[in-house]
Amino acid sequence: MLFTSPGSPCQQVHSQLFAGMDLWMKRDDLLHPQVSGNKFRKLKYPLLGLQGRRSHVVSMGGIWSNHIHALAHVAHALGLPATALIRGAEGMHSAMLEDVRALGMQVRFVNRETYRQLRLGESAWRTHLEDAGANALWLPEGGSAPLALRGVAELIAELPFIPDYLAVACGTGATLAGLLAGLQGRSKVLGIAAISGGDYLRTEITRLLVDAGYPDYQNYELLTEFHHGGYGKVAPELLDFSRQFVHETSIPLEPVYTAKMLFALRQLWHHAYLAPDARVIAIHTGGLQGARGFVSI
Repeated sequence: MLFTSPGSPCQQVHSQLFAGMDLWMKRDDLLHPQVSGNKFRKLKYPLLGLQGRRSHVVSMGGIWSNHIHALAHVAHALGLPATALIRGAEGMHSAMLEDVRALGMQVRFVNRETYRQLRLGESAWRTHLEDAGANALWLPEGGSAPLALRGVAELIAELPFIPDYLAVACGTGATLAGLLAGLQGRSKVLGIAAISGGDYLRTEITRLLVDAGYPDYQNYELLTEFHHGGYGKVAPELLDFSRQFVHETSIPLEPVYTAKMLFALRQLWHHAYLAPDARVIAIHTGGLQGARGFVSI
C-alpha cells in the first residue's frame, strides 16, 4: 500500500558548518520517491479516511507547491480524481505543473485575491468546482488539515532518542503542531518560519492542535527572522551555505524550507542559543522537487 512505510532513517550530521554540535537529521526526504517528507505524513490519514470511496480531491497551492505535487502522485496511485486551484494566471508554467497534469490532476488558476479567500473557509473552493460532488474532499493549503497531525506525530516513535531540541521549517504550522502532538510535552521544538510575517503561525498551531483533539502544547519556539526575504526568496548567503552543506554531507537540500531551517540552526549554535551539550534532531521535510525553481545547489 502507498502509505505503508518502515519510516525514515535518522543520521548523524558531520559538517564543519556545525562543528562541535551533536546534530542528527531525520531523513523524511527518503520516505517515498515522489510523496516525500512531511507531505507523506500529512496526507496519510486524510486520504486513508476516504475508506475506498472514489471522492474528488481538491486543494490549493502555488506553481511550485510540494503539497500539490505530492497530492497528484497520491491521487493517481489511489485512482482518485483531483483538482488543484493554483495561484497564478493562465499560461503560467513550471515543471511541477507539468508533472501533476501528466498524472491526471486538473489545474485551475485563481488570482491572488481569490486565493486569499480560499484560505478563509472550507467551502469557498466550491464556487470554483461546483461539479466536484457532495463527497469531495477539500485539503487546505499545504495539506494542513487537523487530521494531518496524526501522521506527523508518528515520526516521534521512529526517533532513536528524544533530543533536547527538534528543529523544523514552518510554512503553515501543521508539521510543527504534529511534532508537538507526538512529543506529548517532551523536548522543545524550534520552528523556523519560511515566510515573512510568520507570527500568526502561533495561532494556527494552537488551532490545529485543538481541532485535532490534542492539548495546546507550548513546548516550542517560533523563530520568524530567518525567512531570507519571504516565502520562495533565496539570499546568496543561503545558497552558499546550502552548497557547502550538500558537499560535506551528501544530503540534498532545497532552499525554501530545509535549507532555511539549517541556516537558522547554525546561527543559533554559533550564537550560543543552544547549550554546548544539546542533542538536536533536524527534520528534513522533503520537497526536493521545489528546488527545480531555483539556481542549483
